[in-house]
Amino acid sequence: MRADRLVAILLLLQQREQVTAAEVARELEISERTARRDLDALGMAGVPVYSVQGRGGGWRLVGGARTDLSGLTAGEARALFLVAGPASAVTPTVRAALRKLVHALPEPFRAQAEAASSSLVMDPQRWGSSRVAPRPPRFLDELQDAVIRGVQVRLGYVDRARTGTERTVHPLGIVAKGPSWYLVAHTEAGRRTFRIDRVSSVDPTTDPVHRPEDFDLAESWREIADEVERRRTPLEAYARCAPHGIGVLRMGFGARLEVGGATTDGRIEVVIRGNDENKLAGELAGLVDYLEVTGPPGVRDHLAAIGTVLVARYGSQRQRPRTAER
Repeated sequence: MRADRLVAILLLLQQREQVTAAEVARELEISERTARRDLDALGMAGVPVYSVQGRGGGWRLVGGARTDLSGLTAGEARALFLVAGPASAVTPTVRAALRKLVHALPEPFRAQAEAASSSLVMDPQRWGSSRVAPRPPRFLDELQDAVIRGVQVRLGYVDRARTGTERTVHPLGIVAKGPSWYLVAHTEAGRRTFRIDRVSSVDPTTDPVHRPEDFDLAESWREIADEVERRRTPLEAYARCAPHGIGVLRMGFGARLEVGGATTDGRIEVVIRGNDENKLAGELAGLVDYLEVTGPPGVRDHLAAIGTVLVARYGSQRQRPRTAER
């Protein structure tokens, strides 16, 4: 959602000699604090924007009124317009705004910026998977609008058990996780996450959102994702791994792997999470060349059972190499 605002601020700076944080806040229906943070972000991103202090001050682009954004380098212009291309996940509104903005660029940059917007295509579908793209959830736009305007909503929601409820929430942000969309919100019970495809109704109010001063959506989502992962994989298996096997474990288990310190014999202590002893043992059975599972006993018992079955099924089928006939 922030990309929408930054592009809108760029367009405002194009149209006016200078803008104040209050004007930006009023135009975009955000707080002055958010407006100042976004203006600072433009400068940190390399856009030639600077502030004029004192009475009559505000924010300007280098070059004065109706600047041609000549402060942008060719590389910065290309990077900016990559987000407008078909590989981008931004909204059609952002793409349209950026394509309008291309006409404000200096002539030498214009062709490269336009080429950048069509230079990359990303196909998220795996080979052999369905070509049907999931539709955005029904109430995504309404919730996005509530987040941007900073207003509370009365939310109808159907949980996993198909129980319908209604509550007033403070929308703080929206996250796309794979094909699913989530609303991060503050409620009377604390911070909660709602799958937007389970939202049954959205009724915006005029009451402002109470947003924690130190709230950061990206950091908040990392905490939520870590907690969900722990709930999905509550079982922990402890093991010692040969150093050359750590890379294989990282590829195979990802966030389910925790790497500890070295043991006295040079191996590495690791913790691997799962949700079932039998399934986890099956995943670990093929790693015996460099992994020794030390616990829990249930996982070790399943590994021993797997080994017994493998020996019984394949051990007697081994054949000695034939000798050549003379």
